[in-house]
Order: sequence, then C-alpha cells, then structure tokens
Amino acid sequence: MPSYRLLGLQVNAITEPELYEIMAETVEADQRCVIAHHNLHSVYLYHHDAKMRTFYERADYVYMDGVPLVYLGKLFGHPLRLEHRSTCWDYVYDLMSQAARRGWRVFWLGSEPGVAELGAKILRNKVPDLQIATAHGYFSMDTEENQEVLEAINAFQPNILVVGMGMPRQEYWILDNMENAHANVLISVGACIDYVIGALPTPPRWMGPLLFQAGIRLLSDFRQVWRRYLLEPWFVLGLALREWVRRSGPRG
Repeated sequence: MPSYRLLGLQVNAITEPELYEIMAETVEADQRCVIAHHNLHSVYLYHHDAKMRTFYERADYVYMDGVPLVYLGKLFGHPLRLEHRSTCWDYVYDLMSQAARRGWRVFWLGSEPGVAELGAKILRNKVPDLQIATAHGYFSMDTEENQEVLEAINAFQPNILVVGMGMPRQEYWILDNMENAHANVLISVGACIDYVIGALPTPPRWMGPLLFQAGIRLLSDFRQVWRRYLLEPWFVLGLALREWVRRSGPRG
C-alpha cells in the first residue's frame, strides 16, 4: 500500500475495500498483521507518548480515520482522496458481513461489561452467519485478568481480533500482547461498539467530509472528549504550519 510521510508520521492510502483485502490475504496465508489508524487525536499522542510511537512502528498498516488528515495530505502534495479515509462506525457492518461471508471468526475486546455482548447480539441479528465472541475492556492489563482475557481469545481462535478500548489503552494492549494473542489480524477501533448499540449517536455518512462528525461527538460526549477536539487540534495545526514553512523555505 502507498505510504506517505505526514506531520512526522507514516500513513497508508487505504480504501475500505483494500482494508478487507489486506485482512483476506493475511487470513488466507495464515499470517499476522496489526492494522492501526491515525486521526488528529493519535497525531497528538504520537508526538507526546513514546509507547504510542513504538506501537505505530510495529503496525503493518495505518489507515486514516479523519478527514483533516486527508486534506492535509493533499495540501502537502500527496495523492490522497476522501476514499482513503475510513472510520469504524462506517465500515463495521460491512466488515462483519465480510467476516461472515468468508468464514472469519471475530473476537471483540473492549467497552464496559455488557456493552460488547449487546453489540455482538445486534451484529448477529444484522449478519446472521457471523461468528463472534466478546470480552469487556475493564480489566487490569498487568494482572491475571489480562491472562484470562488472552486465554479466552486463544480458545476462540479468532481470525480478526477487534480491540476497542480507546486511545491509547487499546494501542498499549495490542503492543504488549500481540505476540500472545493468537489472531491473524489485530485492529484497533476505539468506541465503535458504543455506536453499534446506540450509546453514542452515529452521524450520517455524508457529514464526514464536511467535518461535522467531530462536532456531534463533542456535543454528545463533551466531558470525555473536549480536550481532544478543542485543544489537541491546535498542536496539530502547529505541526502543519511548521511543515508548510519547511517545505516553502529556500532550497539549496
């Protein structure tokens, strides 16, 4: 997949269909890959958290989960399109349909107790042949509880391990456990299952290119995400301005 340097990090130009094909090739070859994503929040974390940088260095593919990154990439001359932006609440049902059609087993790790189970029930109702198991994300990652989670995952033998515990916890967990979690594909998805059960409102898909989705999330979950949407973008803007100055400066 094409890879581009943007704001000091690497991103891949991956469309949703290409994302499924990456998974298919990995499963069919019985190999393993880690699929991550970048948005403005992760850009901020990447530049402030050494463990997050290590995670992204270990990831095999990093797609863009944010329209601003696509626009910034285009601004700096990269051949990006809005199709290169994906977000889990857009592709979750298509991904589950792909899993059912191809016979993939899916394990969903994350959210509060009961939430992932309810989400799995909703997904099974929409995709009847889906093979899915779950575990909540409220456990201590450095105790026996984590080992119990790994045992549950490995007993199910998933092809796709979906980790939705929010940044940076989900990335920490994948980095620390990727060698012991026996799955072909490990992918981080944030609060996706909360959208599936309706705990968070899902904006219409057309709002994504207009940047309205962030506003809806801010209004619906202000106390949780205000810093992410009101403060962190200024840091990213500073990175973009420095990059613009560097590219526009004299070359000798």
